[in-house]
Amino acid sequence: MTQTFDLSCERILITGASSGLGLHFARVLAAGGAKLAIAARSLDKLAELKREIEAKGGTAHAIVMDVTDGNAVRAGIAAADEALGGVSVLLNNAGIAIVKPMLDYTEEDWDQVVDTNLRGAWLAAQATAKAMVARGQGGNIVNIGSVLGLRPIGQVPAYTAAKAGLIHLTKTMAMELARHDIRVNVLCPGYVETEMNRPFWSGKGGLSLISRILQKRIGQPDDLDGALLLLCSNASRYMTGSTIVVDGGHLCSSL
Repeated sequence: MTQTFDLSCERILITGASSGLGLHFARVLAAGGAKLAIAARSLDKLAELKREIEAKGGTAHAIVMDVTDGNAVRAGIAAADEALGGVSVLLNNAGIAIVKPMLDYTEEDWDQVVDTNLRGAWLAAQATAKAMVARGQGGNIVNIGSVLGLRPIGQVPAYTAAKAGLIHLTKTMAMELARHDIRVNVLCPGYVETEMNRPFWSGKGGLSLISRILQKRIGQPDDLDGALLLLCSNASRYMTGSTIVVDGGHLCSSL
C-alpha cells in the first residue's frame, strides 16, 4: 500500500517554490523521492532550497519563472522539461494576496492578484499540458486553491475571486484533458500559519478567525502533507476534477 504513494518516478515542477507553502511542498516532495524543478521569479531565492535538497541526496533544478508573463512561463516549462526529462506533475502553487477593502482596491491591485493566482495558473497548466500531450505519456496537474475560493471573507476580493475561478478552471481542464490521460485536481487549504502571516494569528483578528474553525486551531503546513502526497502520486490515479479541502472543518462552521 505504501508504494502507492511512492514519488520516486515522478518529475515535479513547483511554481512559487521559494517561500511559504511552496517551499514546504518542495521539501515534502523531495523527501518523498521526487525529482524537482523549483520555479520562482528569482534564482537567488531558490539557491538555498536547491542546496538543501541536494545535500539530502535529492534532485532540484532551479527555474526562473514569472507566472504573470506568458513568454516566461513557456520558457520555464521548456527548461523544466529539459532538466527533468519531461515534467510528469505540475504543482501550480504560485499565488499572492493584497489585503484591503474592496473600495480601496485599485485596478493594479486587482490585476496583480488575478494575473498571478488565476491567469498564471492557467498559463502554466496550458504550457505543461501541451508538452504532456506531445509526449503521449499522460500526466498530472495539481492546482493549489484555497478554502476562500469556496467561502469568501472580506478584504481580499481579488484573491477570493481568483481562487473560486481556479476551482472551476480545474474542473474544465479535467474535462478537456482526460482524453490525454492527464488528470487535474485542486487542493484547497484552509487557514495555514506561515512565517509571513504568523504575527496576524496572535492578534484580535486572527484569533477571531481561528474561533470559527471547528478544530479551534490554525493549520500548520504539514497538515497538508497527506493531501499533497495523495494528489501528486499515483494514489490519485482515479481522481480528476476533484476539490480536496483541508481546513480543520472551517467550511462546516457557522459564519
